Amino acid sequence: MLFALAWKNIWRNKTRSLIVILAIAFGLWGGLFSGGLMVALGDSMVKSAIDRDLAHIQIHHPKYDENKSIQRFIPQAEEVLLKLKTVQGLAGISARTRFLGMASSATSSYPVQICGINAQQEKEVTTIYQRLVAGSYFNSPKENAIVIGQKLAQRLNLRLHSKLVLGFEGLDGELINVACRVVGIYRTESSRFDESHVFLKSEFLVSNIGRPAIHEIAIRLKNSSQLTEKTNLLKSWFPDLLVESWKERSPETAFISDMMILYTYFFLVFILFAVLFGITNTMFMSVVDRVRELGMLMAIGMKRMRVFTMILLESIMLSITGGFVGVIIGGLTIFLTNHTGINLTIFKASLEFFGSSSVLYPTLPPELYAYLTILIVFTASAAAIMPAIKAIRLEPARAIRTL
Repeated sequence: MLFALAWKNIWRNKTRSLIVILAIAFGLWGGLFSGGLMVALGDSMVKSAIDRDLAHIQIHHPKYDENKSIQRFIPQAEEVLLKLKTVQGLAGISARTRFLGMASSATSSYPVQICGINAQQEKEVTTIYQRLVAGSYFNSPKENAIVIGQKLAQRLNLRLHSKLVLGFEGLDGELINVACRVVGIYRTESSRFDESHVFLKSEFLVSNIGRPAIHEIAIRLKNSSQLTEKTNLLKSWFPDLLVESWKERSPETAFISDMMILYTYFFLVFILFAVLFGITNTMFMSVVDRVRELGMLMAIGMKRMRVFTMILLESIMLSITGGFVGVIIGGLTIFLTNHTGINLTIFKASLEFFGSSSVLYPTLPPELYAYLTILIVFTASAAAIMPAIKAIRLEPARAIRTL
């Protein structure tokens, strides 16, 4: 009976109730949609980093990160590669010769990471070959072919077939200069990556440094959910090498992705906190409007606890109704935009700085909706406490005489 009575009481003042319901609904819709965009931004940054260069797992010399020196190559790398080929669930393995150097054109110079790769292996691990804006991905018969980023090409005033000289320290400590010919120009979601990474054929690079040297092994998984399992397996296999998942290799990327989820929860809690005051005000007004009625109910025998429960139910029903509408609208908006994408080309430069695509696909973890329902009920209950206390403190005899 209390449920039915509480529901009817909500609609005694339709205008006031509708305003509160719509305020809750649109507040949650805005919170869910903005949260979906933030999560999409984080997911885009992670996906772009993995597809661009990071892969799922990387293996290095244990001291490689100290200075990324050419001398920090993986010992007995061929044996490591042979053992990796026995692991189930790997989509691709790419062995890279990688170290720091200087790229110079006729007009300027810029420090870069020099990456010697096997083009076929790299295609199984990253998507640089799909990002070309000019030229080809090592289809040229030239041994000194080099693929560079569009940002670096602009910085050094280069174009297809331009000459580029790479300078770096050899294994014996002597300075080596290598003349290359630009055969491809790529553009990824990260302008910082594009201006700092150049790719050459590993055979050509090895011929110039004097011996085979693999500094990095990048591994792509068929199923990313096996990341922890495969990383731990490889760590046990190669205890003398530095084996890292993408989260360990790029903790800032993982941190940003996690922060986007936290931002969504924080934003929704903030909205519900604002809603709490609106519901409290509405319930106070409802109690004031019904002083005589509440006094009559207590006079004919309704216990104060039942009056308290009735006010509490009114608040919860009001909030759940608004919350249900908001979640439905927000969920539908996220579902539709997740399939169509949201084009943010006008912010492309800013997004590229963070390594994100300019087309985002909003999404939210399913468990968020369950947490949101609990938060709505909690908020409604908290909002009803003060009005309900005011109601049960009424003196029936005095309340009945109230006009």
